[in-house]
Amino acid sequence: MKAAKLFVQCLENEGVEFIFGIPGEENLDIMDALLDSKIQFITTRHEQGAAFMADVYGRLTGRAGVCLSTLGPGATNLVTGVADANMDNAPLVAIAGQAATTRMHKESHQVVDLVSMFKPITKYATQVLEPETIPEVVRKAFKLAEAEKPGATFIDLPENITEMDTDETPLPTSANRLTLADHELLEAAAELIQNAEYPLILVGNGAVRAEAGHDLQMFVEKHSIPVVNTFMAKGIIPFFKNGMAMGSAGLQKGDYENGGFEKADVVICVGFDMVEYHPHLWNPKRNHKIIHIDTKKSEVDHSYIPQIELIGNIGRNLSALGELIPKPQRNSLIDFPLRDAMIKEMNRCSTSTDWPMLPQKIIWDLRTAMKKADIAICDVGAHKMWMARMFRCDLPNTCIISNGFAGMGIAVPGAIAAKLAYPDKAVVAVTGDAGFMMNSQEIETALRCNAPVVILIWNDSQYGLIEWKQQRRFGRSAYIDFKNPDFVAYAKSFGAEGVRIESADQLLPALKKALNANTVTVIDCPVDYSQNDRLTALLGNVLSEIED
Repeated sequence: MKAAKLFVQCLENEGVEFIFGIPGEENLDIMDALLDSKIQFITTRHEQGAAFMADVYGRLTGRAGVCLSTLGPGATNLVTGVADANMDNAPLVAIAGQAATTRMHKESHQVVDLVSMFKPITKYATQVLEPETIPEVVRKAFKLAEAEKPGATFIDLPENITEMDTDETPLPTSANRLTLADHELLEAAAELIQNAEYPLILVGNGAVRAEAGHDLQMFVEKHSIPVVNTFMAKGIIPFFKNGMAMGSAGLQKGDYENGGFEKADVVICVGFDMVEYHPHLWNPKRNHKIIHIDTKKSEVDHSYIPQIELIGNIGRNLSALGELIPKPQRNSLIDFPLRDAMIKEMNRCSTSTDWPMLPQKIIWDLRTAMKKADIAICDVGAHKMWMARMFRCDLPNTCIISNGFAGMGIAVPGAIAAKLAYPDKAVVAVTGDAGFMMNSQEIETALRCNAPVVILIWNDSQYGLIEWKQQRRFGRSAYIDFKNPDFVAYAKSFGAEGVRIESADQLLPALKKALNANTVTVIDCPVDYSQNDRLTALLGNVLSEIED
């Protein structure tokens, strides 16, 4: 059979459900083979959108999201989304068409060395040079993408290779079971925790990937050890339902004190990825005793030298560790002004009529309108700081925040992928006006693919996060203003619904209506980012200076 057909059969063998991408001349044979496949090809309007869709699909499902482009500019457009997936440990396989091998040895139209380009941002990047190697290449790409820690892989596929004939067949997939840590290490960790006066758990996205939430909650409840989660681990432990849940950490100012790290003597890091919240921010004196519980050994960093590493199945190791601690902790709990401040602040703003709307009120209404299993995909910008801190999650993977690479423009394409992966859940893209415009063209993709999502735009007509930081550092801003189109008219030009919020009491009913609509709805909501300084104050432990 033709090598292109074999390649598609290998993708089917890996359980691929969707491929996000754009057809091109150099992937013509692949596109033709997909017509006879059960795989759904989602034609996007930009390759960056395709990569972000594969990124979020991989993070939500644990199965590699797949994106496809042609050579040259098509492939380079994938880079941001691929890098985002790799740094956020989301499984992704990127595939790019390439010129024929007969012209790759010389200067040639649209030809660049894609393998060298993708190597720094993937776990594995290779070019197919013979049709007989396709089964091995595809199997390895998926195996590495989905292994702990997951990430991105890249396959460069020359057009003349896909035209060749081959007798090869897909390789069988294999299962992997993570083991339990060494018993002596478990005993040593148990002793360290038992002797600690103020132990603290820092849980990261690895615990979400490992589906270790139940084991974590059992451990926390049995031993009364407070938990701080990273932005990417929101929902791993219900904030309001569990008194040991102290909130999200990951902003530079205030988390050291308010997150309990200053007083903690032992920090138990569960599924913690260093890109989520760098250790020099929560261990600046390098004095914490650290227990590392993960599927892989820790990264080497001056501020992150674990005394004990429990490597293997995160949930099983937590459970085994909990059984070895002789009695529940009876220490005086660390004081957590962060938790109390967040609860007080959200309650204070729940009935606010301020205009433009306060970020706290927008979040309150969004949380009120959404069911606990619905999914919010948060873009990057000033609104991300508020969502990461204030948006309450009762379940993991219900608020997706990019915090490793932090690629702007992820929300709209990410929401489409989330809706395709989980059609029975409502999905909201929470984005700033700047991030929205970076991939707003994918509204058409959502409508065409019957992926009714809600796009909530926090509108301030500027790069608000940068303006905030410029003002704090220099007392003035530089080149951050822009003019937006009429977002309501813009949405309707695609055939979507458009709503402009004109008073604070309009947002909640608009959200409820949009979440029940069978179409894409764009909600334009003006926001008052002067409240950013209040957020900084809350995190900086200067509550006494804030007026009630």
